[in-house]
Amino acid sequence: MNETNLTKGNILIVDDTPDNLRLLSTMLVEQGYEVRSVINGAMAIMGAKAEPPDLILLDINMPKMNGYEVCQHLKADNQTQEIPIIFISALEDVFDKLQAFSVGGVDYITKPFQVEEVLARIETHLTICRLQKQLKEQNKQLKNEIDQRTKAEEKFACIFRTSPNPIAIVGLEKGEILEANPSFLKLSGFTEQEVIGHTANEIWIGKDKEAIATAIQQLPQTGIIYNREFELRTKTGELKIVLFSLELIELSGQLCALLIANDITERKRLENEFISLVSHELRTPLTSLMGSLDLLESGQLGQLSNSGIKVLNIAINNTERLIRLINNILDLERMKSGKITIDKHYCNSADLMQQATETLQVMADQSQIQIITQPVDIEIVADSDRLLQTFTNLLNNAIKFSEPMTQILFSTEIINKQILFVIKDQGRGIPADKTEIIFERFQQVDASDSRTKGGTGLGLAICRQIIEQHNGKIWVESTLGKGSSFFILLPL
Repeated sequence: MNETNLTKGNILIVDDTPDNLRLLSTMLVEQGYEVRSVINGAMAIMGAKAEPPDLILLDINMPKMNGYEVCQHLKADNQTQEIPIIFISALEDVFDKLQAFSVGGVDYITKPFQVEEVLARIETHLTICRLQKQLKEQNKQLKNEIDQRTKAEEKFACIFRTSPNPIAIVGLEKGEILEANPSFLKLSGFTEQEVIGHTANEIWIGKDKEAIATAIQQLPQTGIIYNREFELRTKTGELKIVLFSLELIELSGQLCALLIANDITERKRLENEFISLVSHELRTPLTSLMGSLDLLESGQLGQLSNSGIKVLNIAINNTERLIRLINNILDLERMKSGKITIDKHYCNSADLMQQATETLQVMADQSQIQIITQPVDIEIVADSDRLLQTFTNLLNNAIKFSEPMTQILFSTEIINKQILFVIKDQGRGIPADKTEIIFERFQQVDASDSRTKGGTGLGLAICRQIIEQHNGKIWVESTLGKGSSFFILLPL
């Protein structure tokens, strides 16, 4: 369509009277239309097919082929059937007008015509035609989008049904399970009727069932959750250790959680057996090795050269790191299995913060880092040793990953009958995709940290176990290049 603005277009005039052609052509050209003129029906059909116009003005009484026949030919051809045709004729009989509409005309103008009437009719039908084309194009686009979505849904449904991973879809509004694949039903031990329409709290048995429901409800705020470990029991009471991944999706206009599970029960059993065996078998020779290295360092077996002392220090540092690693592994496993009990008693929060700061003060001074402690003097019920272990671990990390001449703020405040401890540094920060997984075992921001910083990858996992056994919560907020803030929230 060649248009100069929204109401102009290409018009084909068909009339065997030259005066009528000149009058209409001049009138329309002056109004900004592009006009073509032909004097008979055959030429009209050929011209319309060669270059389809936006609208046709068609006379009725013409030799050889009248206007009705021309219109029928054009409407029978797929290439020209959508072109609006306005009849212009001196015939005034109602029958003539009805026949014009019956063969496909959109309007009928009687000669002699008024210029304003012709222009108004043309503009109206061009606008209608244009809107119809836009609507058809929008419908076509909508159909393509529906087809693509349908294909995607069919593909998802196929993957959902056949996946070996247990998958469920949970509605966020009520927390009810909307869909569950066969693998999920097999894992839980329930039938589809027992699962669909019920919440996680209703079907799962175990200490972590409320934690799963909470994680689902908080998904809009927390975003994607990857491989969060939960302990659950099936319908038959069988204990399962499961990794859950949660992602926010929209299904038929409803916000849902896509829950993908991974049963790691057997892997955890083998892992725990291996860790226990290796840890215990390694402790005795390492303790003996450490004693031998200490004996060498004391000089009782003779003096070493400077190079020898340097090598000896490397050996001592690496042996101490191995011992720390083994002790951390055993501690973590004992905590998770409940073999280490939390000895809660009244203790002072300010005293614990001060002790932790004093313990790390020498390390902070050596690193040229200032620790600013802002305690609240309040009695809390906690295992003071374990809480002190958590504070020193977090402060130790803050010092290791901070630059010289920076500060670490160790503060606390009371919030709704809970006490919040905050350790805020000005270090390198933690990427957003790792703020959750750093609390898992053997997870570090940078793999080289275990070599350069001497870490074991277990410190934060132990901290989380300690805080969770206090019915508390630990998390981190961080900005790359600006620092991290670790939060510990405990009930008073």
